[in-house]
Amino acid sequence: MAPALKITIPSASTATPTDGAAYTQYHVSLQLPLRRHDIKKRYNDFAALHEALLSEAGQPPPAALPAKSWLRRTVNNASLTEDRRKGLEKYLQAIIASDDARWRSSSAWRSFLNLPSAITTNTTSTRRGSSSNGPITDPNHWLDVHRDLKTQIQTARSQLKQRESASTAQSQHTLSAEAKASLVRAATSIAQLEDGLKATSSTNKGDEAGWGGAKRLGDGELRRRRDLLGAARKEVEGLEGVLKSMATKAAAKGAAGGSSSGGMMNASAAATSEQKSELWKGTSAAKTSGRVLGGPLKETERTRELDNSGVLQLQKQVMQEQEEDVMSLGKTVAKLKDMGILINEELTIQNEMLGVIEQDVERVQGKIDVGRQRIKKIS
Repeated sequence: MAPALKITIPSASTATPTDGAAYTQYHVSLQLPLRRHDIKKRYNDFAALHEALLSEAGQPPPAALPAKSWLRRTVNNASLTEDRRKGLEKYLQAIIASDDARWRSSSAWRSFLNLPSAITTNTTSTRRGSSSNGPITDPNHWLDVHRDLKTQIQTARSQLKQRESASTAQSQHTLSAEAKASLVRAATSIAQLEDGLKATSSTNKGDEAGWGGAKRLGDGELRRRRDLLGAARKEVEGLEGVLKSMATKAAAKGAAGGSSSGGMMNASAAATSEQKSELWKGTSAAKTSGRVLGGPLKETERTRELDNSGVLQLQKQVMQEQEEDVMSLGKTVAKLKDMGILINEELTIQNEMLGVIEQDVERVQGKIDVGRQRIKKIS
């Protein structure tokens, strides 16, 4: 299975600081699972990384760092720059491809590439999952393998779409073989994940039954994971059906073309609209509504063209806007509080005035009663 991180150094450029001599910087491109990230490093940064890896791991990386040239400079030497670029790229790729994860798990490596620890862990766990054919009995490892399973399904779907638009029989055959291999790997992962879930069928037998103790999963989580596997199995079966349909149609068109025109070497194998819709059947793209718990967030118009630093800056901007809105809301609430206090004071004054009026009414009523009694005596 492919690692979760791909590193290349496609080019190099010359940087000229205002207070120093010019130097060569190498453009390191990191292909992450969801986006691409580019950083610029000079040779001294690679040398510092090499020393840090040697210090932390206790052993040099699998590939040697290109030697420093004391007589020539890469600033004015294109061939030396290209040779060093290739050597540095080979140096980084050897660390990624190595089965030994001691260099990838070091803090110097993550700091050099500005990587979170999850990237290195996912790479290691992916290799561990691909090398074992037994059941996946660790809950976190199970999620890692399922994440890789979704990647395999997406890769197979992309390969089938490329096969649909291929114009030559050779390219169609190559893409079909690649899609079939991706589907086989996906089916193998599904079998391993199913075996892992079956190992938890008896949760009352202690640590010997499935994920016991602290690693035991609840019934709701087990049902959710079974649903995930069911959806993945449907996607794999649907893509296998599309692949078989494409192969059958290509063979039929090849036979028909051979009988009518003496045999066509490049038989077209374009898929129908039903087959196109089958590619997306059972995926999130085919759903019109609903929310998937734990699913990836959709790209928006504001984040589609941004890299990691741009998304981080946008997030900070949104948080700043939210803080300003909260401050504005707080001011409004404070004004409402002041208005409430004033209304309360006004009501208190009105109540006091009503009390005075009530006393006056009682006094006048008493005088009226006295006057009536006197009138009765006179009459």
